[in-house]
Amino acid sequence: MKDNNYSAAVIISLLLHGLLLAALLWGTDFSMNKPQPQGNTIKAVVVDPALVSQQAKQIRQQREAAQKAEQDRLKRLEQQAEALEQQRLAEENRLRELKANKLKAEKAAREAEAEQKRIAEAKRQAEQEKRRAQEEARQAEQERQAKLAAKRKAEEEARQAEAARQAKLAEKRKAEEEARKAEQERQAKLAAKQKAEEEARKAEQERQAKLEAKRKAEEEARLAEEQRKAELAAKQKAEEERRKAEAERKEAERKAAKARELQRQQEAALNDMFAGLEAETEQRGGARGQFIEDETQRFAMIFQDLIQQKLLVDESFFGKECVIRMRLAANGLLLDASEVDGDGALCRASKAAVVKVSQFPMPEDAAVVEKLRNIRLTVSPQ
Repeated sequence: MKDNNYSAAVIISLLLHGLLLAALLWGTDFSMNKPQPQGNTIKAVVVDPALVSQQAKQIRQQREAAQKAEQDRLKRLEQQAEALEQQRLAEENRLRELKANKLKAEKAAREAEAEQKRIAEAKRQAEQEKRRAQEEARQAEQERQAKLAAKRKAEEEARQAEAARQAKLAEKRKAEEEARKAEQERQAKLAAKQKAEEEARKAEQERQAKLEAKRKAEEEARLAEEQRKAELAAKQKAEEERRKAEAERKEAERKAAKARELQRQQEAALNDMFAGLEAETEQRGGARGQFIEDETQRFAMIFQDLIQQKLLVDESFFGKECVIRMRLAANGLLLDASEVDGDGALCRASKAAVVKVSQFPMPEDAAVVEKLRNIRLTVSPQ
């Protein structure tokens, strides 16, 4: 659609140029009659200034319409880029949330593993307690065997003497009482052993419960990883769409640059056509030259203000300068910007600011426009 508008503008411009040339040729006498001796005859060609002004005004209106269409297209491209940037930020937020969920699952797995270690330590202590009880029971059994041996010795001595038997019988009763106590202690140790085994069984149940919690945490981590992969795939798809949109934007910019170059060539042809008329007007007095110089300085200051507004100022830039050369189209569109002299960092930032402005306002006067199309500006942050 933009190419059709430019084609229509080119056709209209060529028609107007043809009418202007026809008007010029209409008033020109191409006859080759020999001069007559009767006297000198002076023929003059009259160009209607009103017609020239009207045609120039129509050409300017066509240029302004083409400029407005170009500005609208650039605005739409900026809106599309902003929408893609918002989508990219949303994808990054979702990935950060997914990462937080994964860290939470890993923390739960570590806690389950620590709990499992604690249960294993409790089981080990219970087994030690069990072995301790068994050792004490063994010692009690040894004591019981010793008591039985003593009992047998007492019975042997009792057979030797009645008096001794009675004494030994009393000792036997005493030994049996001690054995009974030992048996009670053994039963108590056995009960302690059973209690320890019950505690170990409970500890094992707790370990199984913790192991189940760990498996659950690992399952949640697996699900979170699958979700992360799905989010990553969605992000890659969005990135592919962004690259596609970027390629379309670059192609549109290439076409726009081609159209701008065509427009520049047309403007150059028009400027060459009107150069003679404008030069004659500029030579009418020194006031015209001063006016051109003043207007050039005024618009240079406007350009500097626009660049300062777009400049990303760093504290290190204060007190430094950079000289930038700009080459502009007749409608103010930036064609090229280069660093001439000054601080390297400030020059890079200044060049970026010039690109952000992209199109500068231009005056109506063609002579001032011509001086502004190739201009040097000094950028000095204050």
